[in-house]
Amino acid sequence: MNEVVGSHDLLLLTLDTLRYDVAAELAAAGRTPHLSARMPGGAWDERHAPGSFTYASHQAMFAGFLPTPATPGPHPRLFAARFAGSETTAAGTYVFETPDLVSGLAAAGYHTVCVGGVGFFNKRGPLGSVLPGYFDESHWEPEFGVASPTSFEAQIDRAEKVIAALDPGRRLFLFVNVSALHQPNWFHLPGATGEAGDSRATHAAALEYVDRHVERLLTALSGRGPAFAIVCSDHGTAYGDDGYTGHRLGHEAVWTVPYTHFFLEAR
Repeated sequence: MNEVVGSHDLLLLTLDTLRYDVAAELAAAGRTPHLSARMPGGAWDERHAPGSFTYASHQAMFAGFLPTPATPGPHPRLFAARFAGSETTAAGTYVFETPDLVSGLAAAGYHTVCVGGVGFFNKRGPLGSVLPGYFDESHWEPEFGVASPTSFEAQIDRAEKVIAALDPGRRLFLFVNVSALHQPNWFHLPGATGEAGDSRATHAAALEYVDRHVERLLTALSGRGPAFAIVCSDHGTAYGDDGYTGHRLGHEAVWTVPYTHFFLEAR
């Protein structure tokens, strides 16, 4: 990452609440062709989330603790704050001198931008302002939120405007929190109803919706030059698994998440 930071734009795309098992099944079945075409080997990495809900997980990720490979470690990290005794800071780790990655990248000359999704990014109160407050520039509209059937399209519209307005000589760190997977997601599955509620099937349909549009975001970013993209979930969610529903709980469906990263060549 020491060769990437400074020479590439950076994208952190969190697919909020996406379960690993659903993501892996859809990739294997060819139902997410655009994401699969970008992922090394066409498959997601199985990882453990750094938190069981959005706020906790993003605080950790913004400190450099991305989802950890689901195998015994230690596993070298891409980014880390400088602190003594870190067992996951390696020669290839980009080490920043600030408390969080966002300000660390800003100190390295990046313009940092947040396009929020779920409520922890809505800036409607003190709590919803903490995470977007890390960034030079942050955006949230109701159209980006969990209740919008076209949330990801609206988020990409805003990201495209941000990208077009930025000085081509300035490096960009773009963070997008995709809300489409989060409950409610029933409206992404044809024939589903609000009365029947959300399910694993509607969760899968929401991922297919994201896949249909993700290439537009990646294309817009690669138009600025070379970029490095990290795409992952912050945590999963339960749909009646062992009697559990939702997240912020210690179930495998919550802790196990999909992760990938890849380079985008300049267009």
